[in-house]
Amino acid sequence: MAKKKWHFFIIEDDDKIVKSYKKCLEKHGHLVSRHNPRDEALTVIKKLHPDCILCNLQWPQVDGLNLLRNLKKLPKPPYFISISENYDHSVAWDLGLDGFINKPINCDTFHTEIQEILSGKMLIRFWGIRGSLPVPGKKTSRYGGNTNCVTLNFSNNQFIIFDAGTGLKELSNHLVEEDKFPLTAKFFISHPHYDHINGLPFFVPFYMENNHFDLYGTNHGDLNIKELIEGQMDTVYFPVTMQEFLSQPTFHTLEAGKFNSENLQISTIILNHPGRCLGYRVQYKNKAFCYVTDNELLLEHDELFNQADVDQLINFIKDATFVVMDSTYNSDCDYEKKLNWGHSCVSRVIDVADKANVKTLCLFHHDPDQYDKQIDEKLKNAKALLKARGSKTRCIAAREGDKYFI
Repeated sequence: MAKKKWHFFIIEDDDKIVKSYKKCLEKHGHLVSRHNPRDEALTVIKKLHPDCILCNLQWPQVDGLNLLRNLKKLPKPPYFISISENYDHSVAWDLGLDGFINKPINCDTFHTEIQEILSGKMLIRFWGIRGSLPVPGKKTSRYGGNTNCVTLNFSNNQFIIFDAGTGLKELSNHLVEEDKFPLTAKFFISHPHYDHINGLPFFVPFYMENNHFDLYGTNHGDLNIKELIEGQMDTVYFPVTMQEFLSQPTFHTLEAGKFNSENLQISTIILNHPGRCLGYRVQYKNKAFCYVTDNELLLEHDELFNQADVDQLINFIKDATFVVMDSTYNSDCDYEKKLNWGHSCVSRVIDVADKANVKTLCLFHHDPDQYDKQIDEKLKNAKALLKARGSKTRCIAAREGDKYFI
């Protein structure tokens, strides 16, 4: 993507701003055309066929949303990137916006930011990979000892946080150190067991104004996701309540199904775990990321085994680019000692991932008694099982801090 020479069409009336854009782009060999927002742009764009439009959606002289709407109706619509200051892009996402860059631009990073948007890449990052409870110490130093927290960054600046175990504190430290504010993000909570939510009170951005967070999760009996989070921060259990969250997060209740969020397609599935637990699939352009923990895949000889349930999960993760999946137990024997605890063994996970044609499978939610050496053995076992099947699925065991671009 970076080697391609693009034709950029800038809609901007400030000569100094246009000059800075052109300087940043032309030094990388790109062609740049400039258009005054006071003039009708759609006809010119249809004539020139640029690859990408750079437009300030806040200009009073140009109806950028209407232009975006009309451009996305073309047989081969150009990419559309908003370069605006403190602009609410919620409507623009629904119309097909490909990404945005906040003003003022940084010439040192401008070209890279644009290339990342045009590439359509997702960045997966791991902050906590264990289940049940954190296990710090020398024996977990390579893979890390924090519980569930995975983030997904998109080239269009969207940000999703999956679960909020103790790994969320590491993410919080990172955001504060990098001064990533104001921040907008979505939390997708699988379920409210402590190892998935007990990092929330320690997430510093919650206590800062001008940040915005949407928290998604499912009901548990009569309790909705907001009440569940409030419960663990009741003064009986924790000295600080949610009333201190200056960001005033918004809560959303989910069931199994599908919905669109900006230009993402989100699917959810009810997993086999005590209480109610959701798995998530995020579709962005032609790539899919799945987060499936905690989930119990029964062995085929179990009297409660139901192939229809397995097929439902296979269809849910079908052809996914990257799947993070509960694989708590290395052997079938280990699993059978803890039936109905809500977790899976490697053999069943491998079977499902292979049949679903998953591109990359990440082993996740490791048992607290599994240290680095045991996780190495689990990964070795998983790879051997895939090789024996002639599978094309790649298998990894992520470590805290690992990054994967898809």
